[in-house]
Amino acid sequence: MNDITMTTALEPDGAPRLKGLDILRGIAILGILFMNINDMGGSLWSSFDDVRHLGWTQADQVAWWMRDILATGTARCLLEMLFGVGMVILTDRAAEALQTSADNPDGWFRTSLRVLFGDWAVMRGYYARNIVLFLFGLMHIFILLWPGDILHTYGIAALIAFLFRRLGPKALLGIGLIMALMQLFGNGYDIHEAQTRIAASTILQAKIDHGKRLTPDESKQLTTLKERDNERAKDKRDMARRVMLEDTARSAATGTFMTWAASAWGSILFIWGVADSVGEGVFIEPLFVWEAASTMLIGAALFKWGVIQGQRSRRFYLWAMLIAYFVGLGGRAWSAYVLTIWDDYPYLIYSTSEVTRLATTLGHIAAVYLLLGTAFGAKLLRPFEAAGRTALTIYIAQTIICLWILYPPFALALYGHQGWMALMVTGVVVDAMLLVLANWYLRHFAIAPVEWAWRSIISRRVLPIGKRRKAGDNPIPSAIPAT
Repeated sequence: MNDITMTTALEPDGAPRLKGLDILRGIAILGILFMNINDMGGSLWSSFDDVRHLGWTQADQVAWWMRDILATGTARCLLEMLFGVGMVILTDRAAEALQTSADNPDGWFRTSLRVLFGDWAVMRGYYARNIVLFLFGLMHIFILLWPGDILHTYGIAALIAFLFRRLGPKALLGIGLIMALMQLFGNGYDIHEAQTRIAASTILQAKIDHGKRLTPDESKQLTTLKERDNERAKDKRDMARRVMLEDTARSAATGTFMTWAASAWGSILFIWGVADSVGEGVFIEPLFVWEAASTMLIGAALFKWGVIQGQRSRRFYLWAMLIAYFVGLGGRAWSAYVLTIWDDYPYLIYSTSEVTRLATTLGHIAAVYLLLGTAFGAKLLRPFEAAGRTALTIYIAQTIICLWILYPPFALALYGHQGWMALMVTGVVVDAMLLVLANWYLRHFAIAPVEWAWRSIISRRVLPIGKRRKAGDNPIPSAIPAT
């Protein structure tokens, strides 16, 4: 399957493109809209409260189940893996350029500096690249008003992942999986503690109901348990109040631009630990960075093994897909089922979300390469290459279309008017339009607008945005044969 991973294009700054990776990136960036659109078209906080807030008709249930089992978190996971791949490609390319420069006669002093501080130069360049991405993320949050931005998180996580770039694939995979399993065990411990608390409270209350006297220690324990239950009940009331306040701030009937902006800024600041009008903030950004960094390392390992760029056999991808889907889809289906019991019980299956997210994403990667190994699949997936090459611009365009046209308190003002099914259908329409535009754009231009701005800043020069071809140049052949 090596043919689908060949270099198929060069960016204006000289960066190579790999067709298979661009297709995966295109699928991921279009898929991310299905994770975001419910938080754009409805309350962001309802995702942490009750998913029925957005609608729960039969059609809505079908859409939610399909999204939750097949897609939730996987687009983000795939982008994180591809970020790890990009880290390996970019830093290796930079290191090779420095080595080539060091090999050229340029005076013993300068040559010695390049040899001694080559890694520092690579680090400086890569860190600068991601600091700029981080700043783009802040603009996405505070100017375009999207609290769910991932760019700032990836910009920070990449700085951490870089420190492990020289490790072999086994070490990278091991560290990434250990970080992922720490999330599993951490969540599992919290859930087990909640289950134990509920069981203990039930036993002690039953003792009281049967007229038995509690010991002083038991009375103290019951008081503590009830305090914890009251805190949890308060947290749920606070979350429900945040949903109500966001609905008020963002709907056309009661909201304005300023109430919408204040709501968006308040949401991200709350996630960064700043208290809002309802209660204390929760500083959970480190958890997002941890997740992203661990998945980047896993992606880097898969690249070094030739897995994520399609260099393994069809048999390998077939078995990978079957095993990954068995673990991932099976666990996610069970988790979705117990959630829809609506008994508010902390089931232990919830703690497996990171493991099932990774497994399902690996299954998706394998399925893509199995498709790309067929004439029909190659033709079907070829348009996604353009989406991968314009991923950053598409990501920003999704925000502009949804937050500034479809769901603001002005313009079409559809906030709160669509259930799960309508939101998913809207996502399909928006993505289809962006996919067509991406393919049209790259027939006329060399680099997408947001990518152009980002890489021009990094390169410290204005990159050409239009296509240029010298007389006599041959076009680069497609890595996937035409069918």
